[in-house]
Amino acid sequence: MTQAGAIAAGHPETANAAAEILLDGGNAFDAALAALCAACVAEPVLASLGGGGFLTARPAQGAPVVYDFFPQTPQTPMPLAEIDFVPVLADFGTAQQEFHIGLGAMAVPGVVRGMARIHRDLGSLPLARIVEPAAALARAGVEVNALQAYVFDVVRVIYSHTADCLRHYGSRKRPGRPALEGEVLRAPELADTLEALAREGEDLFYRGEIAYRLAADCLSGGGLLRPGDLADYRVEVRRPLEAEFNGARVFTNPPPSMGGLLVAFGLELMAAGGTEGFVFGSRDYLERLALVMEATQAARLEAKLHEGETAAAAETFLRPDFVRRFWQEVAARPRAIRGTTQISVIDRQGNAASLTVTNGEGSAYLIPGTGVMMNNMLGEDDINPHGFHSWPPDTRLASMMAPSLVRWGDGTVEATGSGGSARIRTAMLQVLLNELLFGMDPDAAVNAPRIHTDDGVLKAEAGFDDSVLRELAAHFSGLERWDGLNFYFGGAHGVRYDASRGTFSGAGDSRRGGVYRCV
Repeated sequence: MTQAGAIAAGHPETANAAAEILLDGGNAFDAALAALCAACVAEPVLASLGGGGFLTARPAQGAPVVYDFFPQTPQTPMPLAEIDFVPVLADFGTAQQEFHIGLGAMAVPGVVRGMARIHRDLGSLPLARIVEPAAALARAGVEVNALQAYVFDVVRVIYSHTADCLRHYGSRKRPGRPALEGEVLRAPELADTLEALAREGEDLFYRGEIAYRLAADCLSGGGLLRPGDLADYRVEVRRPLEAEFNGARVFTNPPPSMGGLLVAFGLELMAAGGTEGFVFGSRDYLERLALVMEATQAARLEAKLHEGETAAAAETFLRPDFVRRFWQEVAARPRAIRGTTQISVIDRQGNAASLTVTNGEGSAYLIPGTGVMMNNMLGEDDINPHGFHSWPPDTRLASMMAPSLVRWGDGTVEATGSGGSARIRTAMLQVLLNELLFGMDPDAAVNAPRIHTDDGVLKAEAGFDDSVLRELAAHFSGLERWDGLNFYFGGAHGVRYDASRGTFSGAGDSRRGGVYRCV
């Protein structure tokens, strides 16, 4: 029997929604949208209709294309004293990260308009059918698993911030805290919203009743979003950034987002020094990888990607002389040494979808009567390089998100991507190197241990040789070791399709509750 397709995602119910649509005759893009809706129910901290994201899509008979539905800055700033903008601390255990929430942390959301555009361009089933699995799930309820309970605990200060947050996400066993593992969360208002959007279209969210509620609350409560911000939001369709490594071609997210550009630059730096003889986990490989991460960050600063100058930097960032200069800096070193979720789908026709979506961590504001938690993108320092509330008005925010497609010379194609805030680029670089350099299958590539460098500190998951890490640590300002594989290091979910054999393989990242299904 011919298989309908395969899915890798961050929750069993997210994957189940996509599988249901594939089995009903939908294509990979229908399935990815169904999974996105289900993720808003089953992975509420990581996905929301109030957030944004990207889809890198390859129709079976067409060229790859990127749909950018990431959040946009408001058109009109406000005096700081009038903005509802509250600092909170997310606790990862080994590390902490500050975010800001409140009405003033919300950027213009893109998910609903992105879904509508993707469906018009690439969908095959009615949108009402595509939202059915998520709506049913929202009414029946989802049991909070260990990973989602951990995520709630990391950002508990947000999801217990208001009475409305606790009404939607609160624990019945421990009042005042978000839901615990084993508890069931139901979202009937979100089910109604999904069905209403399928019936009435995206204008309900951007020009209609939902837009009115959101804008009215912002006007009275210190938010920046106004009716014009919502009505004017547009999905951008872009040509993917392309990179080549070891005979395979990678299609990834282009500027103005920076994630794909940094992943491609990392691959170029790795290749510039030669890769023959590397062994995964060896001192030589980890040394090169760590230095490439550091050099990529330095190049990001020099090219002013950290200041949002991605469009201008793209002209020169991958130029051979620029790569060569940063490789020389790597070679000269001593030799001793937010919330996001990913959905990958490929169907039996060869349509491939790599979709990354985020809500930041959530703003602690739900649009009344909708069950939709709004994003806090204006409260994340990673994507506000000019400083909070110094952003240029009416501008697409830059992102580290890099949903990608890989095509091998024999026609094999893979859809892959990762969540993980600032760790997205390093997670993606390592997964791609594991596959393209070491020949790992998706499961091994995704679930191998990772490193990450940040402000001169080397961070490493369990699984690497202690003596190698000690030698590497001598050339960093600090070493942080993590027990096991950890949510902090991203969540890369990927699906591969070998068209010549008609077979699928894939993996969900165990760090983020990943699930792989072939149906």
